[in-house]
Amino acid sequence: MRAAVIGLGYVGAVTAAGLAARGHDVVGVDVDEAKVAQLSAGHSPVVEPGLNELIADGVASGRLRATTDVVEAMQRAEVCLVCVGTPSGAHGETDLSHVERALAGVRDALALAAPPEGGLLSVVVRSTVPPGTGDQVVAPVFDDAVAGGWEVATAMCPEFLREGCGVADFYDPPFLVIGTEHPGTRAQLEELFAFLDVPAHQVDVRTAEALKYACNAFHATKVVFANEVARVFRSYGVDARRVMEIFCEDHKLNIAPAYLRPGFAFGGSCLPKDLRSLHHMARESDVDVPLMFATTTSNELVVREVVDRVVASGRCRVGMLGLSFKADTDDVRESPSVDLAERLVGKGYDVRIYDPVLVPEDLVGENRAHLTSRLPHLSRLLAPTPEAALAGADVALVSTGARLAVEALLAADPPVVLDLHGALGPEVEALAGYRGTGW
Repeated sequence: MRAAVIGLGYVGAVTAAGLAARGHDVVGVDVDEAKVAQLSAGHSPVVEPGLNELIADGVASGRLRATTDVVEAMQRAEVCLVCVGTPSGAHGETDLSHVERALAGVRDALALAAPPEGGLLSVVVRSTVPPGTGDQVVAPVFDDAVAGGWEVATAMCPEFLREGCGVADFYDPPFLVIGTEHPGTRAQLEELFAFLDVPAHQVDVRTAEALKYACNAFHATKVVFANEVARVFRSYGVDARRVMEIFCEDHKLNIAPAYLRPGFAFGGSCLPKDLRSLHHMARESDVDVPLMFATTTSNELVVREVVDRVVASGRCRVGMLGLSFKADTDDVRESPSVDLAERLVGKGYDVRIYDPVLVPEDLVGENRAHLTSRLPHLSRLLAPTPEAALAGADVALVSTGARLAVEALLAADPPVVLDLHGALGPEVEALAGYRGTGW
């Protein structure tokens, strides 16, 4: 099939490369010329294990291209996948401005592009949007699009990609959800994702839109639950990691082990903003959701407690190992480690940071903007090696389990080691200054 992918961030880049690898003809679109240039040269615009190779193969085969021109991408396109960002607004509401601009660009392009042979174009939202967006925002854009030989139907097909393992998740998702009332679009999406070894859940658009929020709210809740359990049991001398390890063996009631591991706060581009959006939806509907509201508060307490423990240590030199919100990604948006670094710098601590993946010069878009706004003097804080970050450090804050970082930590043996990772290994935990986050 011929597909256009609007937005070449984490979701769009993985989606475009993944579809091209399965034989589809894919054109990626982005307003960011740097992203387009990187993909066109066969390089991934984002750090994601396995994605660079997938993109290189797709570009070499001719099945994957990138452009800033929506008209070029829409030429004879059968499916258009909207994968742009939906950040939080000032009051927690979902900012749909990127989606609206993408849809307007597609609508305008139809007047200049040639329709596919069958005539049907399916405009499919992959971005996380509140229930009702498809009916109230997406579909009305194409109400009169039949002119010029185009028939346009809309759908919601949410993604379930975790940064750091997005390629693997693309080919092995928990489920495929197709939200549309149009039989032709339903058939197109089944054909587009026919390579997936999962059945397609055919649902209405609002159910598909709501599912992603439900999943992310639960994921965020699991992180907070594990950390709250850890904080309670720590005072009783209980290692909550062992408690949760056994807890997760119950697949009948406790569901799955993902995220259920005591450690540092959650962050990233999905969980925080989707929780805020759910808060906003609840307020608009005058519905009480105390756990969802408390989840954000409890998550903040994890960061605050680490700051308090650094202050209580009486030390002034801090070495941080890890800055992105999780391993194997350079995404720093709403990373709790960025928040932690910002607070410590603001309190006057001498902070040096090493991240095994992060290369500030390679960051683009909102990822770069977020880091610049929170840590404008990052270049002075970054260390080229873990050894340099730990040199002279009184306190080590460790949120990465990268081998080089762990080896440097063992060699440095700082007076205080705060484990924000939770699985650094027995050698690290044997250090005299080792302390867990919640154990």
